Amino acid sequence: MYDFEFVKPSTVADAVAALASDEAQALGGGQTLIPTLKQRLASPSKLVSLIGIAEMKGVCKNDDGSLSIGGATNHATVASEAAATYPALAALAANIGDPAVRNRGTIGGSVANNDPAACYPSAVLASGATVITNKREIAADDYFQGMFTTALEEGEIITSVRFPVPQAANYQKFEQPASRFAMVGVFVAKFADGVRVAVTGASEEGVHRWTEAEAALSANFSPDAIDGLSVSADGMINDLHGTGAYRAHLVKVMTKRAVAAC
Repeated sequence: MYDFEFVKPSTVADAVAALASDEAQALGGGQTLIPTLKQRLASPSKLVSLIGIAEMKGVCKNDDGSLSIGGATNHATVASEAAATYPALAALAANIGDPAVRNRGTIGGSVANNDPAACYPSAVLASGATVITNKREIAADDYFQGMFTTALEEGEIITSVRFPVPQAANYQKFEQPASRFAMVGVFVAKFADGVRVAVTGASEEGVHRWTEAEAALSANFSPDAIDGLSVSADGMINDLHGTGAYRAHLVKVMTKRAVAAC
């Protein structure tokens, strides 16, 4: 590691003020940032920890039936406290990494980082969730803008994420066994006005919606509804874990499994 300043504010306002200085970086659970610092791929002069901000923690059900989760809430808490209201989201959180990761990593950190193989972005996008920051509210469809790219501006903090709760939902992940990241993960959410399908782990563009499957499933919510669909291997990730064609095949397989499990 190298020398840097570490601050741990207790309010969102103090965190925003600390991030206003040059080369300051927000720190959630540190599951991505700390390894990045160790490899010298990033070298901020100040780390601003968000895990001591009480107003950014917790899971609560809103009067309209939606579920709000504080940005500094760790995965283990989401897994336990969201289970009664949004079981599919809780199950997703319960299968992230290992116990150490689940008790340290945060939903805000995951959504802000937008790793192309992370699980939470698929839940946010499939649910049509709203990302709430210290400045504004951002619809999921506007928030994710490509691999490791989001609508967040410099110094902007995710304070919470608000999830509409669907009639039925399920997440299926074909995981890379060492990291437990998704080689392909598919989150299916059925609402009264239609179905949303979000795919993570597969595309070079990061998390995205499979609109053809959405249309087919909105007309007939059954695994058989997507039998006639195909997924192009163009733009899919090719690496030592799997080819683009393999990932394209898995998108369809995981989608069918998610629908069958709803």
